[in-house]
Amino acid sequence: MLKVNCLEEHMPMSTFLNASPIFGPVRSRRLGLSLGVNMMPASGKICTFDCIYCENGLNAERPCHEPYNTAAVVLNALEAKLREMAAEGELPDVITFAGNGEPTAAPEFPQAIAGAVALRDELAPNSKIAVLSNGTRADRPEVHDALMMVDDNILKLDTVDPAFIQLLDQPVGPYDVEHQIETFASFNGHVIIQTMFLTGEHQGNPLDNTGEEYVGPWLAALERIRPQEATIYTVARETPIAGLAKAAPEVLDTIAARVRALGIPCQVSY
Repeated sequence: MLKVNCLEEHMPMSTFLNASPIFGPVRSRRLGLSLGVNMMPASGKICTFDCIYCENGLNAERPCHEPYNTAAVVLNALEAKLREMAAEGELPDVITFAGNGEPTAAPEFPQAIAGAVALRDELAPNSKIAVLSNGTRADRPEVHDALMMVDDNILKLDTVDPAFIQLLDQPVGPYDVEHQIETFASFNGHVIIQTMFLTGEHQGNPLDNTGEEYVGPWLAALERIRPQEATIYTVARETPIAGLAKAAPEVLDTIAARVRALGIPCQVSY
């Protein structure tokens, strides 16, 4: 049965694409005033996951026929925006690589990160650089090195149950969660694990990763990874699929307390 605190009528809402190569700044639940960097074009979505809760819609609904942005395009736009914001007297709290899909899959992602770090140091020294990633490219040496350069290396681990991953995250291509855990642990603590907890149903299948069946193994994975922080959240924006529901605040609080009991800081967004 669906919980009563779900999204209104369990109906899908409109999804959206971000501007490119720079979008925002926007007020983020977790990051503060965030200036977005989009390695993808504005015309579509390019992602190695096809999450049924994605605010950018499903991959098939947002087909993209343009290539990823080059590092030069991204960095020129970022420099112009930072100079504009400096002139207005409000620089971002964080420069966030996110956008319409998976940023680390862009061929020139490492070069874009190196350039963004240099621009940040010059124009916005108090701003952090963050990457929101599903982690599917984090094992590639050049991507791993780039992620080690940023302040907030935020990698997704919604569950460690392979069947639930296929239902919720729908990886595009092979996905071995054990390999992902090992990869995340290889950052030696320079990683923030981001997890979506939700309830509801999809195609007749129950959706609920808040019970012990899922939370216990996920906590065990966190113990192996030893991230600098975990951030847990729930459905709060547009989703392309009907039937998705929020996890209750008290449930999130209980999970967060268990994370903190492991000695890992945990941020909660309801």
